[in-house]
Amino acid sequence: MSNIDQSIETRTFEVTQESIDQLINNIKSKNIEFINNQFNDLNPSDAAELLSNIPEKFRVKMLLIDGLQIKPEVIIELNNQLQKDILNKLPSDNIADIVNNLESDNALQVVTNLNEDKKIEVFEKIPTEDKNLIEEVLKAYPEGSAARIMQTEYCAVPKNWSVGETIDYLRETEELPKEFLQIFVVDENNRPLGSVSSSRVLRNPRDKKMQEIMDEAQLLIHGDWEKEQVGYLFEEYNLVSAGVIDKNNKLIGMITADDILTVLKESTEEDAFKLAGVQDEEITDSAVKITKKRFIWLTINLFTAVIASYVIGFFDGNIEKVVALAILMPIVASMGGNAATQTLTVTVRLIATKSLTSENLFKIINKEFFVGFFNGILFSFITGLFVYFWFYDFKLSLLIGVSMIINMACAGFSGIAIPVILDRFKIDPAVASTVFVTTVTDVVGFVSFLGLAGFFLGI
Repeated sequence: MSNIDQSIETRTFEVTQESIDQLINNIKSKNIEFINNQFNDLNPSDAAELLSNIPEKFRVKMLLIDGLQIKPEVIIELNNQLQKDILNKLPSDNIADIVNNLESDNALQVVTNLNEDKKIEVFEKIPTEDKNLIEEVLKAYPEGSAARIMQTEYCAVPKNWSVGETIDYLRETEELPKEFLQIFVVDENNRPLGSVSSSRVLRNPRDKKMQEIMDEAQLLIHGDWEKEQVGYLFEEYNLVSAGVIDKNNKLIGMITADDILTVLKESTEEDAFKLAGVQDEEITDSAVKITKKRFIWLTINLFTAVIASYVIGFFDGNIEKVVALAILMPIVASMGGNAATQTLTVTVRLIATKSLTSENLFKIINKEFFVGFFNGILFSFITGLFVYFWFYDFKLSLLIGVSMIINMACAGFSGIAIPVILDRFKIDPAVASTVFVTTVTDVVGFVSFLGLAGFFLGI
């Protein structure tokens, strides 16, 4: 037993500067044998990570070396932007080979990322049947829809077939997907009536009819639904796969959990980037390129910062009389901003997962307001105590405490109200919420702290 255990090795690959430099040196010398062996020996995901970390100029140079062979799965593992860049630099013959060796969902993804000229060239080099199928999906369904991530290979059998007939069909038919867990039972018009897991087929007698063992309570996906909506359904109902139907309720494809994992990952990353005001960036992007991507958002933040500074200007007399106000007011604004960001992050997630409804909206708004209020009380005590032992001024401690309560309660309210309002106006709350919420907490923090200063300090 111990000998068997010792023979089992866990193979892992980590992209290091050494591995990057080694690959670059072989690209420079056009050592195609080393390059092909390197990419073919690695898991597609690891190979894609290595390819992503190579500077763009060396990627381009590598793609132009004669005899380059990269597994089609490596291209699929690349992020969308990098995939576009690489595909449009590859010869059309290479792309056609990639498309011909992928399942329909991945082949469609590759074609979608081609520019029009390259797409025409590739269509001339792939089988007519595949070309027509891809063109049909591209024309009938918009980008980001369920049909764009489905695979058109699926297993479907008539309702009157027996288990034995189904098993023979599975063994003898080559056009079926490489892997599948769900077998659809359809009528004469290819409308799904139910589905059967492959394990249930194997465990029933050969003479049993498929309609007798099928599960009629199946969840079907409409081809024009947004892929994020499909991701929510898979997550909500713990689906492994689901059939996709057209407007006539005919079965046109299948979506599997691995496709949805990619959708959810991309959606999560996209929301995280949007909340930070960052567009999709690559590790190999130059400083100039990244600067251009971030410039617009920072410009908007500058504008809102000017608004906050303008508000401070109304109280310049108070600040001149009590220097401590200038020292302490960033604390109030910062705490309000952080509290609002917490609520904002939760709210954007609730909106994305459709957990925030008209029925529970006011309950959640009320709850977040009181969360901010209670945190305000706690931190007003902590901050007030800190300020007292700093300046030995009870009134100043009381001032910052009251301001903290007001701003953090407002932060809880604005952190949920602003993204909800933006969502109602069909504006992506993940994109626009942060700048508005930060402005609100800054303005309220400064007004409450500096405005109340006259009352508490007798200025």
